[in-house]
Amino acid sequence: MPKAPPTTFRSLSVRNFRLFAAGQLVSVAGTWTMVVAQDWLVLGMTGDSATALGIVTALQFAPVLLLTLYGGRLADLYDKRMLLTLANLAAGALALTLAVLDLTGTVRLWHVWLLALGVGIVNAVEVPTRMSFVGELVGNELLPNASSLSAAYFSIARVAGPALAGLLITAFGTGWAIALNGVSYLATVAGLRMVRPEEYRGRVVADGAAGREEVRVRDGLRYTASRIDLTLPMLLVAAIGLFGMNFPLTLPLLAKTVFRADAASFGLLTASFASGSLLGAIAGTRRSGRPAARTVIGAALAFGVLEAAAGWAPGFIGAACLLGLTGFASVYFLQAANHRIQLGSDPHYRGRILALYTVILQGTTPLGALLVGLLTERLGARAGLWSGGLVSVVAALVAFVFEHRRTRRPSDREEASEDARVRLRSDTDPDERPVRGAAPGGQEG
Repeated sequence: MPKAPPTTFRSLSVRNFRLFAAGQLVSVAGTWTMVVAQDWLVLGMTGDSATALGIVTALQFAPVLLLTLYGGRLADLYDKRMLLTLANLAAGALALTLAVLDLTGTVRLWHVWLLALGVGIVNAVEVPTRMSFVGELVGNELLPNASSLSAAYFSIARVAGPALAGLLITAFGTGWAIALNGVSYLATVAGLRMVRPEEYRGRVVADGAAGREEVRVRDGLRYTASRIDLTLPMLLVAAIGLFGMNFPLTLPLLAKTVFRADAASFGLLTASFASGSLLGAIAGTRRSGRPAARTVIGAALAFGVLEAAAGWAPGFIGAACLLGLTGFASVYFLQAANHRIQLGSDPHYRGRILALYTVILQGTTPLGALLVGLLTERLGARAGLWSGGLVSVVAALVAFVFEHRRTRRPSDREEASEDARVRLRSDTDPDERPVRGAAPGGQEG
């Protein structure tokens, strides 16, 4: 079977993914609409209390940290389409509940907190399931393209959703904006129910209770720890997520305290970064296979250099341009790391591995925000950028040295060659999948 040409939208030729992506675009735009509306509602109820708003964020975020690994186990154990259907219906019900409370004037702060906790629990299951489901829809060959397109439409929705929220809140109030999000989940549910399981291009690993005892969280962790080609990008994501990905904190501080910018100028900085992120996602759609370790490391190095340069930029225009390039590099790095992890892992473990990836990426960022916040208080807003960039550069250089030494060992080269042959057999023969345990030194799966 000839390979598809490296076009930007080639994964959309797959009917199942096309349906899923269309539903996701609508739903994610609705989600960002609710993010703005919910924050506006909480601030209005509490007299602009940052503490109350922080509690909402913490309640939505805590379950992702605590339960996502278990959510990845569920993704490996049960039918992903059914899990996603239930998760989206639950999220829609939670949003509509808050909308009704708001529209009837009976909403209380504890209602918002409780429903935010419910959304966090749903996300702990939905995120790893969604990420691993894309591979089943399109197969390994189109997975990089489909994953990058997903990042692209998430970026588009992140711009469209808040803009729509502003219009709805101004015209009708927060309740209708939240209600719109509740209804938007039906787009994803409709797309999922129209998906044809018989047309899946990837492997469906588990369904139901059969083999339940064999699908354990600790096995996924042990498998990942035994695979240096998976742990290396995971560690890079952890280091860069901890120190380099704190733009919601650093960009407002840079605009307000360094350049003395107004809201419009701050919006320009944010738009520049977002535009670069979108272009980075589109660039990733050209990828047709598993990226090499040096591609991931090179993207990490470029990100670190650009972020540090943005922190030292002398003027507003220079900072805006460098932040656009930094946004590009950030998404390109994260996508390359994601693709290397997904395409290198046994499908039997993929849900749990992506759950670990999610916990690392989303878990390091809030802690990093605290550390960077303390640093900026002492050294100024620029330090939040240049320090994160320098740490990212050091992490990339350490990873490069380690990878260079590792690949020079004859045993590693032999294992990599054998693994490539096994992977080729498993890709061409749908009935053959290598049984992967936690053998030390295992290479790409």
